[in-house]
Parts: sequence; C-alpha cells; structure tokens
Amino acid sequence: MKHLLSNNKQTGLRVLLFSAAVALIAALTLLNGCGIEKTDNRKISDLNYELVEEENTPEELKKKIEEKKAADFKLTYESDNYLYIVRGYGEQETGGYSIQILDFYLTQNSVVFHTNLIGPSKDDIKNTAPSYPYLIVRLENPDKNVIFQ
Repeated sequence: MKHLLSNNKQTGLRVLLFSAAVALIAALTLLNGCGIEKTDNRKISDLNYELVEEENTPEELKKKIEEKKAADFKLTYESDNYLYIVRGYGEQETGGYSIQILDFYLTQNSVVFHTNLIGPSKDDIKNTAPSYPYLIVRLENPDKNVIFQ
C-alpha cells in the first residue's frame, strides 16, 4: 500500500510540473507576440505625388468626402495601385482658403503627411458663403500607415 501511495504522489507531481511548464511556455509565447512596434519617424525620402482634382476623384471617395466635409477630417482611400490621402478642414465661414503641404515623406514604418490651412487675406474674401476646404493627393501605394500632422 505504501508503494501505491508514493507512485500516486510521483504521478501527481509529474502532472503538476508538466502543467506548470505548459502554462509558462504559453505565457512566454503570448508575451512575445504582444510587443509594441517601434516607430522610426526618420525621413527616408520625400514622396512623389499628384494633386487630384474633383473630376478625377473616384466616385466612392467623393461620397466619403461629402459625408465628412462639414467637420475636420483625415482620410485615406486605396484604389488600384494608388493611395489617396485626403485632408479636410471642415466648414469655414468664407471662401478663399488654401491648404499648404508642409511635409510629405516616407519613414521606415509610415507615410507622414503634414498640412496647414491658410486663411484668406482681407482682399481675397470675395465669396461670403461657407466653404469646405480639402486637399486630395494620390501616390503609388507604399503599403504603410499614414500619419497626419
């Protein structure tokens, strides 16, 4: 009887050690997979792009812009092998606004798109109706996330 009891203790200990080892391996595997990707915001190169006029904008993108244009918005859209980047500044009291691209470049992990809204000068205010300034650029799709600044 003593012999059976010690075998049961040994079997129980083995099962406990095996279970602990499996749990440790599972925890290490999960921790290893849940890392934070390091972002390297150093500029690799400037990007070649083209400004897109409304008549050359894909219909689906036009609809998305129309839905969002009343508020400040940032939007990306992929079509064929192109990436469209849209920056809108929402409703403005008058016309005469323009958007300046301050920086547009590629990093190791992303595309950085930095723009600025330029208001009209007092001489430029000819249209007192509200306006919805936005800018669309198109480039070959780099398959990277876009960071708006």
